[in-house]
Amino acid sequence: MAEKVILVDDLDGGEGEDVRKRDFEILGRIFTIDLSDENDVRLRETLDTLTRYVEKSREVKQAGRSRKPRKSPVKLKGFTNADVRTWAKNEGLEVPDQGALPDAVYAAFVQAHPEASPDA
Repeated sequence: MAEKVILVDDLDGGEGEDVRKRDFEILGRIFTIDLSDENDVRLRETLDTLTRYVEKSREVKQAGRSRKPRKSPVKLKGFTNADVRTWAKNEGLEVPDQGALPDAVYAAFVQAHPEASPDA
């Protein structure tokens, strides 16, 4: 028993002896499509045209919020950030009412409270 595979052109649905898988690359990504010789010629011409445009272009990055990499929070044994903030304000140090505290404030707190050090 013989089996016959009929490839169909993915672009126009045509069948023919010249239809076969065609690989092509766009911006570093490889794609495959079943095409006739005629449609493959059109694809190659389109890719050549597109390549000329891309080579003369500049990539536009999507605008987004600039994000600073998050630092791992300072670990304290038995104390919270609120404790550190209250202590710093009582010591006359300038600290924000919310958000991250400067590393120097944590260092001063640990110096004043050695038991807060995660190494203790």
